[in-house]
Amino acid sequence: MDMTFSPEDLAFREEVRTFLAEKLPDRLRDGARRTPGVFVEPDIGLEWHRTLNERGWVAPHWPKEDGGTGWTPVQKFIFEKECALAGAPALSILGLRLVGPVICAFGTPEQKERFLPRILNAEDYWCQGYSEPGSGSDLASLKTAARREGDEYVVNGSKIWTTHAHHANWIFALVRTDNSGKKQAGITFLLLPMDQDGIEVSPIHSMSGDHEVNQVFFSDARTPVENRIGEEGAGWTIAKFLLENERGGSCFAPRLLQSIEKLQELAQTQPSGVNGAIAHDPRFRDRLARARLEAEALEFTELRILAELAKGRAPGPQTSLVKMLGSNIGQEIDTLRLELLGTDALQLPLERPLYGNEAPEPVGSEMAQTAMGRYLNNRAATIFGGSDEVQKNIIAKTVLGL
Repeated sequence: MDMTFSPEDLAFREEVRTFLAEKLPDRLRDGARRTPGVFVEPDIGLEWHRTLNERGWVAPHWPKEDGGTGWTPVQKFIFEKECALAGAPALSILGLRLVGPVICAFGTPEQKERFLPRILNAEDYWCQGYSEPGSGSDLASLKTAARREGDEYVVNGSKIWTTHAHHANWIFALVRTDNSGKKQAGITFLLLPMDQDGIEVSPIHSMSGDHEVNQVFFSDARTPVENRIGEEGAGWTIAKFLLENERGGSCFAPRLLQSIEKLQELAQTQPSGVNGAIAHDPRFRDRLARARLEAEALEFTELRILAELAKGRAPGPQTSLVKMLGSNIGQEIDTLRLELLGTDALQLPLERPLYGNEAPEPVGSEMAQTAMGRYLNNRAATIFGGSDEVQKNIIAKTVLGL
């Protein structure tokens, strides 16, 4: 793979850097830096979303004709890397990288015209209805059912671990419309408005103290047939397309590498308790170097996936490798951060947000204030989006032929 940037790519990088320097305010950097959860809160994320949309840069993974940027894989990589270096908020993927690409690929012209501009303009905030109690890793066993009544579907059941459902006004959900055959064949992909009497959102507070996820209950919830994506029973095919985008449709390595850089800086000043700074501890240096090498290897894999997407090809099983490696490297970084910060990292403030005028004062440092929250919250990374065990099975079957 030729990693030499062309003059055009270098010019694009300078354009991105100039934009970030001019348009990314400190309060958004602060909010992103001091958010221990997976997604930043909407007051931070949506402001940055709208700023990017004004420039036409909010949906680089969409086709150009549907509102995407038309960037090359290298340009997408440059943009994500520069955003990571600048400390820009990571936007919610639910609309932009999950349901948006699904509508681009499988939606009717009318559905594209109706939904895509509202995602770009941040008028709609989406959540994902996939996992259920008892149907997480075995997603095909889902039981939330939809029956057709005239021009509507009536939905009953529940979804769990539904991120930001308490903020969302729309949910995209997999529902069972047929029980007669193979379980994958009876699943349909529906879009449902959240602001109706038949939907109840119940909060789930994680062990980090954050309220990011919820359980969503459907009791005769309704949605028009025109809100079905694809044909009835085609939901499993669409679900696999969406999961490939979730697992490998973006670059995780730049933010992982940026986190490693910050740990390396911190290690120069944190005492080891034995012989000067912990940066001189051979065991710690080895673990940090190993994490860096793995993140750099992940970066090359992500570039290959972007190249495949640019050619119109499905990213395939490489996305499972990206998901598994990214999750595990992230968890190792979280552990190293706790070890570096020592007793200062024991604090677990439950007040939210940790940014702004009302934020509690940190003990020691900002990084210490969020370290334990990040560690606890990110334990779920090897489960959500498909557990490590699921990813290993996919790799074994589709890559190794086992």
